[in-house]
Amino acid sequence: MSRFLRWPIKRALTRYVLANTLFVLWLGCVMSGAAVARSDTATAEPAKGAALASLATHAGPADFAHYTLALTWHPGFCSTRRQPPRECRDASLAKGAADGFVLHGLWPSLPARFAAEGVRREQWWRQGCFIESPRASGSFCRAHPPFDLPDTLEQSLERAMPGRASCLDRYQFAKHAACLSLPVDAYFAAAVALRDKVNSSAFGAFVNHHRGGDVGRNALIAAFEAAFGEGTGRALRLECGGRGNRRLTEIRIGIATEHLAIFPSEESLVSLGRGRCATRVQIQAEGA
Repeated sequence: MSRFLRWPIKRALTRYVLANTLFVLWLGCVMSGAAVARSDTATAEPAKGAALASLATHAGPADFAHYTLALTWHPGFCSTRRQPPRECRDASLAKGAADGFVLHGLWPSLPARFAAEGVRREQWWRQGCFIESPRASGSFCRAHPPFDLPDTLEQSLERAMPGRASCLDRYQFAKHAACLSLPVDAYFAAAVALRDKVNSSAFGAFVNHHRGGDVGRNALIAAFEAAFGEGTGRALRLECGGRGNRRLTEIRIGIATEHLAIFPSEESLVSLGRGRCATRVQIQAEGA
């Protein structure tokens, strides 16, 4: 065989071997990364479960029936506000929005002792603990000192809740938890764990996949049921804003108080009222 024919063949074989070698190395890195991700998840899940179990010990089913986990879709929320708060104007304050949903609040339903005193559900949702301890005048940043949280919780809450820049954490605790003997650390650790579980679920991945596009309202509900179980879509309330209520701003998830520690199992989810979203929902991206 002429050397003019052998050399192209050799070069082709060399490129083939090199390409396959690089592919194997790349695949190895991917598999290794996936293994590390699974390991990290496996390590993190017990901590999240412990956070939920800790809060569950402080609020039995006799106190209130369920929590509402409120998670904000930050770009949609910011784009529908006439006067956007600090965390909307400064992107550095909302890095956690890249994870998916951010934390708005964790809201106990009407406590039994308030119901026994004649407080109605609508009044509780509107006023919360301010029924018992009237809201201080002025901003929460001035009226309430910052929480003294453990460093790890401080860092995770900072990422999970951009609204802390506007003292949303102080407001949420004062309104929804201060009068219920719920410890600050346990309350926020559980709220962060719940937010992380939603973002790491197949439902969270579905919403993130459609970031910058739009999706059917029923498709969102179907994705929730695919992730958490058939019929669980009733536990999901979608909130939208903007013209025609087409822009996703928040989701709310009902969680049984007595089953908080096993969220997001089907048994832990309870029905909420319907939200207000158009049949097609925009999942806005940052800066859009």
